[in-house]
Amino acid sequence: MALAILRSRALAGLSAPEVTVEVHLTGGLPTFTLVGLPDTEVKEARDRVRAAIQNCGFEFPQRRITVNLAPADLPKESGRFDLPIALGILIASGQLKAPTLDEYEFAGELALSGELRAIRGALAMCAAMSAAPQAAAARRAFILPTESAPEAALIADMTILPAKNLLDVCAHLAGRETIAPHAVSPAPTFAHYPELAEVKGQAPAKRALEVAAAGGHSLLMSGPPGAGKSMLAQRLPGLLPPMTDSEALAAAAVHSLAGIFKLEHWGQRAFRAPHHSASTAALVGGGSVPRPGEISLAHHGTLFLDELPEFQRGVLEALREPLETGHIHIARAARRAEFPARFQLIAAMNPCPCGWLGHPAGKCRCTPDQVLRYRGKLSGPLLDRIDLMVDVPAISEAELSTRTMGETSTAVRGRVMAARDRQLARQGKPNAQLTPNEITEHATPDLAGAQLLAQAMARLSLSARGYHRILKVARSIADLADAEAIGAPQVAEAIHYRRGLAE
Repeated sequence: MALAILRSRALAGLSAPEVTVEVHLTGGLPTFTLVGLPDTEVKEARDRVRAAIQNCGFEFPQRRITVNLAPADLPKESGRFDLPIALGILIASGQLKAPTLDEYEFAGELALSGELRAIRGALAMCAAMSAAPQAAAARRAFILPTESAPEAALIADMTILPAKNLLDVCAHLAGRETIAPHAVSPAPTFAHYPELAEVKGQAPAKRALEVAAAGGHSLLMSGPPGAGKSMLAQRLPGLLPPMTDSEALAAAAVHSLAGIFKLEHWGQRAFRAPHHSASTAALVGGGSVPRPGEISLAHHGTLFLDELPEFQRGVLEALREPLETGHIHIARAARRAEFPARFQLIAAMNPCPCGWLGHPAGKCRCTPDQVLRYRGKLSGPLLDRIDLMVDVPAISEAELSTRTMGETSTAVRGRVMAARDRQLARQGKPNAQLTPNEITEHATPDLAGAQLLAQAMARLSLSARGYHRILKVARSIADLADAEAIGAPQVAEAIHYRRGLAE
């Protein structure tokens, strides 16, 4: 009878709880049993591990093999447990001597040849190791596939040992050939974004985009086809301040969990633009094994919803909670997960079903009922959570043909960064995230501004949420102007951006 105990990690949302892999060999008829709430991918490890062990020149023991993945009530999924299971079998059968086994954690999917394949969530697993309250867990080295090492190495003060195959890991544990720690490559320092100067005309829309970037506000643009709504939305990430290390790490962890992280995109704000046929699970996340959706993949970035009324109503209504809280809870019968969703929403829509309402050429043929029905696809509670709305009219031939370039993204980003710095120094967060108490403290208008806001409340029948959002936007406008007080001009501009939501 022999027993081997190794350490690995599971994934539960963005957390990565520790998993103890126990391998027990005993006499009896040859069997291979996996227990500990394994998913289908984990159960299939039996065949992958057997072939990998044999193809690496080891003997697969013809004995009764029991593998326990503890804790037993934690669901286990993916092929990340292949490597610790294979090592446990070799150690328990006496083919591998590993006296320092407790100094490592293992993760990796095995090919039939014994090669190690990349795993998703390596960054999240390494972050959990670094944040572990146990001192021993924080000191352990992490052995994982070579392809997954670059993202895991983004966690500072962690020892990452990249391995190409099972034989490399066995040689390292036996002390015959040491695996060199992964050398951290310098992360990209410059992010490439589309240039704002490429957008001709649309000065009011550009101003609204600047205000949205300064305070982290949501924005809805309405205009005919070809007016430049998509172009404007694509340029928002280039107007936002550079990501901090903590923001970049949080965004990269979500992308790693989804298996789409690329090192060259480190520090770049995400721009996610799902098609209007996307389901609720695709947008907010879900599945039998909860995965992050588009709103989480846009964490600390931009979520662009083009043709907003064409989305299913249930899909749009699911945005209400994360727009307010900055995170999303996904509950299933056996699993629950929480993902961050601090995204900036940019939406675009046509003014009518045909898209040409208000066009100077008079192209629209929609009836008033059709227009109302089209706009009615967007619920009041959802529109109430959008901070700014701006019309994007058709561009004239004179504007298109001009050779004069507009303001560059660099110039606008400079003003946005200065406004953000004022917000962080004053309240430690962007204006869009202010609570009601913080609004009272930092965004109270002067007497003229208060009187103007009172008139707007009466005429537009604004809700309490609308009232607070006007103050947030006015605070951002004042920050752009380097004004300490919020006066009537700032309140008037904020109300102007709100009128479209109330009409």
